Amino acid sequence: MLKKLVGFTSALALTFGLAACGGNEEGSSSESVGEQVDYKIVGIDPGAGLMKLTIDEVLPEYGLDEWEVVESSSAAMAAALKKAYDKEEPIIVTGWSPHWKFASYDLKYLEDPKGIYGGAEDVNTIVRQGLKEDHPDAYKLLDQFNWEPEHIETVMNLIQEGNEPADAAAQWVSENEELVSTWTEGVNEVDGAEIKMLYVAWDDVIAGTHVVENVLESVGYEVDLVQIDAGPMWAGIADGSGDAMVGAWLPTTHADYYAEYEGKFEDLGPNLTGTKLGLVVPAYMDIDSIEDLKE
Repeated sequence: MLKKLVGFTSALALTFGLAACGGNEEGSSSESVGEQVDYKIVGIDPGAGLMKLTIDEVLPEYGLDEWEVVESSSAAMAAALKKAYDKEEPIIVTGWSPHWKFASYDLKYLEDPKGIYGGAEDVNTIVRQGLKEDHPDAYKLLDQFNWEPEHIETVMNLIQEGNEPADAAAQWVSENEELVSTWTEGVNEVDGAEIKMLYVAWDDVIAGTHVVENVLESVGYEVDLVQIDAGPMWAGIADGSGDAMVGAWLPTTHADYYAEYEGKFEDLGPNLTGTKLGLVVPAYMDIDSIEDLKE
């Protein structure tokens, strides 16, 4: 069974020319959706559970033997989507919510009648063992951190509009003092203690991590942000080289990492609920279900 994972070079090529292999909706009525997009789904980084789920389960379960998932990054996926969308050309991407692309473009998830992508996921806060004893106020703030999809999407949109992540976070924090005060309730000010936060380069995780950085710094912490891939992020929390992360997608996306390191970290539970995973297409495409990809 063919389940190819195309490399990053191909992903960059897609940014400039994926849709050219298909044509627009009106000009390609005789072609199947697969033919229109050359049987390619534009993915993100290979460490993402969304990629593993799509390659190992979605393609074989739906009998999509000819299809390939392009290994790239969140940014490369978004660039390819924008190029195709601007020309109203066909494209299929691995997608998740919250994400700024749903505010910028008219998109839809393909129905998943087999339920492989599951229901809504949560985004959890994970900290190293011993953080509560070493930095009780940081622990308390992280434990109380909780917001809604519309909150994080606001920060993501500010970043997408050209603001630096730190500036977007600062603006959002200043405009949402009432909510932020629930995170800092009972938290004492500290004098320059260092907290190392690990995060992956996903738009939602970048937004959430910078917001938490801003609030931790407001109570006196010096925050060291380290951007790494998902595997090293989980390993870093498990071995204590990192203190915390606020972008653990569960129970599906990061399920393998959670199982691998379980017992070596503390799960503070969801900081955001109501997320979604799946295959995403522009609304102008005449396709509604993953099963339609077989035609």
